[in-house]
Amino acid sequence: MTAAPPAPQADCALCPRLAGFRATNRAANPEWWNAPVPSFGALDASLLVVGLAPGLRGANRTGRPFTGDYAGVLLYETLLRFGFAHGAYAARTDDGMALAGCRVTNAVRCVPPENRPLPAEAHACRPFLAAEMEAMPGLRAVLALGVLAHQAVLRTWGVPLARAAFRHGALHVLPGRPLLADSYHVSRYNTNTGRLTEAMFAEVVAALRARLGVG
Repeated sequence: MTAAPPAPQADCALCPRLAGFRATNRAANPEWWNAPVPSFGALDASLLVVGLAPGLRGANRTGRPFTGDYAGVLLYETLLRFGFAHGAYAARTDDGMALAGCRVTNAVRCVPPENRPLPAEAHACRPFLAAEMEAMPGLRAVLALGVLAHQAVLRTWGVPLARAAFRHGALHVLPGRPLLADSYHVSRYNTNTGRLTEAMFAEVVAALRARLGVG
């Protein structure tokens, strides 16, 4: 069995701004998770989905990536549709949904103010993303949700950003690395503005399913 990769502690102090925001949220909502959010899914998965950071009332509240806000509805309903999960998504950690050949994480594990981590915070969290991927022996593809997640993956791999520019629907083949797929983030803002539709996101996940031979 593969050992669990290193993860930030509940009171991680690597990023003072995020630690301060976490303390404020703990005081205001003591029943929430209010800690670095662990990854979801098995380490033997072939696909790793990388988001940017936990949402304040989503993963920061529930303790599971993309769980509790709209982004999770689009992400998990699409993963269910294409065989990367089974069960039903109900925006709760006890909904019984399980991932299949897929793992979900964030480039930054703590919720940032206004959903925007600083570059220094992404840098501080990068060793955890690196350890995540190193602990997945069967990793064949990474799905980056948004530009910042895409850049975090490339920097973790030591690949120059100019070598693989972000583009929704792109599949980047990089020597010695898993396939890197890009999608606009599954945020409510992107879907409300029409930048990302359910059909657009489904096309990305369907392409990954075909490349990985799922289903």
